[in-house]
Amino acid sequence: MTAGEIGVLLALLGSSLVALLLVHVARREAADVRAQAIIDVAEVREATKQRDAESLVRLEEARASERHLNKLRSRTEDMAEKTDARAVEVERLTIDSAQERARLRATLLTELEAVAGLSQDEASTRLVEQMREQAVQDAAASVHRIEAAARRRADERARHIVATAVQRLAVPTSSAAAVTVLALPSEDMRGRIIGKEGRNIRTFEAVTGVNVLLEDDSESVQLSSFDPERREIAEVVMRLLMDDGRIHPQRIEAAYAHAFADAPARTVAAGHDAAERSGVQRLAPELVEAMGRLRLRSSYSQNVLEHSVESALVAAAMAAEIGADVELSRRAAFLHDIGKCLPAGSSGSHATVGARLVGRAGESAVVVNAVAAHHGEIEATSVEAVLVQAADACSAARPGARRDDLDRYVERMEQLEQLVSTHTGVKKVLAMASGHEVRVVVEPREISDAELPGLAAAIAGHIEKDLSYPGEVSVTVVRELRATATAG
Repeated sequence: MTAGEIGVLLALLGSSLVALLLVHVARREAADVRAQAIIDVAEVREATKQRDAESLVRLEEARASERHLNKLRSRTEDMAEKTDARAVEVERLTIDSAQERARLRATLLTELEAVAGLSQDEASTRLVEQMREQAVQDAAASVHRIEAAARRRADERARHIVATAVQRLAVPTSSAAAVTVLALPSEDMRGRIIGKEGRNIRTFEAVTGVNVLLEDDSESVQLSSFDPERREIAEVVMRLLMDDGRIHPQRIEAAYAHAFADAPARTVAAGHDAAERSGVQRLAPELVEAMGRLRLRSSYSQNVLEHSVESALVAAAMAAEIGADVELSRRAAFLHDIGKCLPAGSSGSHATVGARLVGRAGESAVVVNAVAAHHGEIEATSVEAVLVQAADACSAARPGARRDDLDRYVERMEQLEQLVSTHTGVKKVLAMASGHEVRVVVEPREISDAELPGLAAAIAGHIEKDLSYPGEVSVTVVRELRATATAG
């Protein structure tokens, strides 16, 4: 056999073996697939059996629940029927009870009406009236108690506020007098002031219009005059002469001219100083000058400018205590007597004149009203205006602020009351406010309402003609008719 044949034979044998091997492998794989399929089918059948068993259990539970619900529904329907029956019975009993009560009430009302002799409407009316009267009486008593308690608390609070303000802020008392005293800087100054044969004193008095009092053993010189402006100029002249040391008629005249020309500057300086001490800011120049002129004015020996400063401090303190406008109160109290700086011939009271002056200067309506109302001539329209009245009274009335001889004061008050009491129809006379106010009570049977203005004018004219008095006197005539009855 040739090599080629051998190769062909080997090739054929290899192909057969490979084919047999592939068939064997395929058969084994088919057997494995068949076995796995048998297992899977068995598992599926088992799972199906389990699901069928569970479904049967759930179906039986559902049927049992349905039977239980049917029993509950039947029991609920029975209870509802019984409840409806009971409700009907209760309603019937309630109606019967209400009807019975109504019959009893009607019977009792009939018996009560027969016993009292009143119908139901009449009895109700009387009861309501009695209850109303009792309620009114109780309310009136409660209001009276509340008002009394409020007045007590208000009085105590007011006294505390006023006392605190005056005690803390009262300025040193400045009493105006007709004499100014200046200390002599040296012993030889007395001779210089007198001059040769007294010519310097005579010249000084002739130029200034002020009397010079200089005693031999005195260490001071006194300048006396009823006119405060003359006295102030004389004081300035004397200080200039003593500072310079040269005193002769020509020098006296030159010093007087300088002091007279410098008077407006002193006025403005005094106004600024007073405003600064009071804490008042941004005053118009004309108001500063007007307030400065008050340094030369006095009321019952109390310097008006110092009184204005004190009033401003007291009003501000009281405003802070009660929660009012502090700056408005301070400002209005400082300006309240500004009308006294104007000449006596000005029309109206100093309150009216002052209100016009501050109004023209651009002050607020509250300040204008407070100035006009500080003596009660018009109604105060703000709390600040009332505080100005209180501060003015505190500054004027505190001990030591104003000085007046007691005998002359009592005599003047008695003369005033006696003069007014001479008028026909006058029943009682009350002199008040240091003689600045007179209240006259008349007999209503003798004086009619229409005659009151004429009587007030006649009394004012009589006072102006026959009495000397400081400032102005306000006359108020009161006619009061009373009727009295007694319940037995």
